[in-house]
Amino acid sequence: MDPPGRRAERPRHRHLRSRRRAGIPLLPGPGDGVGAAARGSPVSADVDLLVGDGQWLTHADPAGGARALRLSDGPSGLRRERADGSTIPATCFPPAATLAASWDPDLLEEVGVALGEEAHRLGVDVLLAPGVNLKRTPLCGRNFEYLSEDPLLAGVLGAAYVRGVQSIGVAASVKHFAANNQEHRRHSVSAEVDERSLRELYLSAFEWIVAEASPWTLMCAYNRLNGVHASQHHWLLTRVLREEWGYDGLVVSDWGAVHDPAAAVRAGLDLQMPGDAAAPPLLRAALADRSLPEAAVAQAADRVRRLAQRCGPERPTTGIEDVAPAHDQLARRAAAAGTVLLANDGTLPLTLPARSRLVVIGRQASRPVIQGSGSAEVVPTAVSTLQESLRLALPDVRVEFAPGYDWEELVEGRRVPRDPDSPAAQRLRAQALALASGADAVVVCLGHPHGIESEGYDRLDLDLPADQDRLVAELVLGAAPVVAGLTTGAPLVLGEWRHQLAALLLPGFGGQAGGAALADVLLGVSEPGGRLAETWPLRLTDSPAAPTYPGERGTVRYGEGVFVGYRWYDALEREVAYPFGHGLGYTTTALTGIEAVVVDPARAVVEVRIGVRNTGERPGGCVVQVYTGEDDPVLPRPPRELRAFARVRLEPGEQREVTVELDGRAWAFWDVVGAAWQRTPGRFTIAAGLSSRDLPLSTTVTLPADPAQPRFVDEDTLAERLQGR
Repeated sequence: MDPPGRRAERPRHRHLRSRRRAGIPLLPGPGDGVGAAARGSPVSADVDLLVGDGQWLTHADPAGGARALRLSDGPSGLRRERADGSTIPATCFPPAATLAASWDPDLLEEVGVALGEEAHRLGVDVLLAPGVNLKRTPLCGRNFEYLSEDPLLAGVLGAAYVRGVQSIGVAASVKHFAANNQEHRRHSVSAEVDERSLRELYLSAFEWIVAEASPWTLMCAYNRLNGVHASQHHWLLTRVLREEWGYDGLVVSDWGAVHDPAAAVRAGLDLQMPGDAAAPPLLRAALADRSLPEAAVAQAADRVRRLAQRCGPERPTTGIEDVAPAHDQLARRAAAAGTVLLANDGTLPLTLPARSRLVVIGRQASRPVIQGSGSAEVVPTAVSTLQESLRLALPDVRVEFAPGYDWEELVEGRRVPRDPDSPAAQRLRAQALALASGADAVVVCLGHPHGIESEGYDRLDLDLPADQDRLVAELVLGAAPVVAGLTTGAPLVLGEWRHQLAALLLPGFGGQAGGAALADVLLGVSEPGGRLAETWPLRLTDSPAAPTYPGERGTVRYGEGVFVGYRWYDALEREVAYPFGHGLGYTTTALTGIEAVVVDPARAVVEVRIGVRNTGERPGGCVVQVYTGEDDPVLPRPPRELRAFARVRLEPGEQREVTVELDGRAWAFWDVVGAAWQRTPGRFTIAAGLSSRDLPLSTTVTLPADPAQPRFVDEDTLAERLQGR
């Protein structure tokens, strides 16, 4: 039986059945009495509302009841600019990649509330977040801003984030719609994606968030989708988003993403940002020659007014000093919750007696990289370091530090590798190795300097800097147990030394409190709560996008189809370094049984119950993951897909039953010919476990046919797709 009050253990994974409005009353929509006709003003007067006023503001319409609104980055903290262009400090929370590793919707909602509170206090009406694009390639420079390679996980967590932000009266802006999965040539590249892959993967997280959180705004992408710029893609912005999903919010462009203002408005764009003096005359000319319908302008302007009504009256800028300490503690808790323990021989958590020696190595421990680069970059209110946090937490232990390596040089955002055999690199390495000799434990912090992972360009490879690779390879040859921590927002390819470590942690980008949070995890004050939200491959060439990234002649073909992330590796039975969903805790967990009951055959609703028990000696948590797969699919389908998950925290020896509900979408594929979600009758396997590769429990259900018979077209198998690349 589920205990009362534990929402995360009985999640609402009912595939778009509800239209939850996050407690926000619905206001009149376009055409419901707030339009130009109701105000008695001509449609041409609406044009100014469709284009921003400068970099961050919208135009006001006092006659129409709309004040000017302020928009601001970003996903992990406010980037509110002053008049002189400087940035007001704000809490720098862990970015989306780290938050997603928590697999905790309640935490994402709590962080969203905090971001909304800071936006409210800094006079920001629209927070340009969250980013929910799928992680198609591990090279994407902006992956640290995105949640997952899996659309369900991205959708559930993104919806929670949106609900938190908007509960304060601040609009969230879900981005980047759609198929913005690389930074390379992002302004012009055309993502060539078949409709089934779009529906099942690249649009799915957006669809979930629209249905479950009703975001007040949604941001279109820079790239082209199948040849058409996202900002003027009628099928995407009108047919799918508004007509099929029923979206009633505002669509805003990414900054500078509009190429043809009139075409964008015709397609369904409401607000072009930033301000552009050339746009209003072009829109008025299009109205005059009737190439732009008046109704399209009126609808877009009404949506801008409606957003202003939702955001409420202008609020004074009061500053965040009163909430900053609490938000710093939340950032610390969130960073620990997103820290993934990839391997552990029992060394962690560290237990160090008085007068023992703990050696900390690495620039990341003293000058941490807390976030990625680009528009998401935050000026933090404070920054903790692992070096100082350990010294404060262990007053009776000798905590000693050596840099071990120096940062690489950056030239136009690209790294210039330092030669590991250079005199400077050898000297730093020798100092670190000498200090580690005779230590009771060694913690080495690894990762790239600030600027390698960034908006605007992609990474060149998945390698650690050569001098860091050499350093840790020599450290593990010593007598002291070595614990490594990886500061990164995306996967790395690690050397064979990873198998010789005492423990391997992935704190990722930890935000401003990441140093203190990592100390908490190392010492057992906090549990390493993270589970991987993306697969870590053994080699870059193993990844699904490797054969077609970054594209050629202005296009990139998504030739892998629906086989992205773990779906790809599992279909090919390809070995990975660390699988999707993987992560260890400081206790052990056993899944003790699984039962699936078809509670509504007509709608294919299935209730799944899983027993889980803490078999260790410490309190701790795990993430129970539920996957489904069709036993004899009529179309090429992944062998298993995540359909539900639940975080569970248990006392030693405690056992609990976790219940999740799956509905028809859990078994369905997109039927391109029938233009609908369909399922074929037959047997499906339901598997439960602790990662996509650790699924000890399974059962089957047999489901009837859909009332509407599918009219699908045979597709290439995965093998045929591979041959055709």
